[in-house]
Amino acid sequence: MAISRDEVVTAAIGLLDDAGLAALSLRRLAATLGVSAPTLYWHVADKRALLDLMAERIVGEHRTPSEPAAGQHWSDWLAGQARRQYRALTAHRDAALVVAGNRPTTSTSVEHIEHTLGILVDGGLEAAEAMDAVFGVGHYVLGAALEAQAEAARGDTPTDPDLVARITELPHLRAVGRAGFDVERTFERGLACLIDGLRARADRNAHHDSA
Repeated sequence: MAISRDEVVTAAIGLLDDAGLAALSLRRLAATLGVSAPTLYWHVADKRALLDLMAERIVGEHRTPSEPAAGQHWSDWLAGQARRQYRALTAHRDAALVVAGNRPTTSTSVEHIEHTLGILVDGGLEAAEAMDAVFGVGHYVLGAALEAQAEAARGDTPTDPDLVARITELPHLRAVGRAGFDVERTFERGLACLIDGLRARADRNAHHDSA
């Protein structure tokens, strides 16, 4: 039975959604596709290579638009990219674990990174700062997605009544409790802190260059 690499990646993401990363193996994937293990190895050398391909597909699902809109500040565009990646990661079970530590697998991925760096450099960051910004925002998105999915999996676990009582005695935590906890709001506020910091750094660079 002839299969393509795209079919392998699609089936692997299907298994991820159904059973999670811990249950994903090349043997199980080969059985799902109805092929032998040697046939599968024509397309992926090992599980790490498979995870890199899956990561590229998952992130690529939400990788547009590739240019800031007319009049849009580069930092707002970067925030939009982060939101799209967050949606992609939370759309698939254990996707953050798959994407963490992945490496580009195609020249298209490398060119996308170069293109993103160009936008940030044009916006006022130095090349190394731009790369750190891409990593920093990416790491934040990964962590936020991982925490959101872990929180959802935890469900409504009862909290120790004594701990609740203690929290109500502490003014700042009591104020937080009144405001309520919202995963999406927390993500947006954390992202805003990062984006505001990057914009401030670019503004300092511009001021230094003009001095």
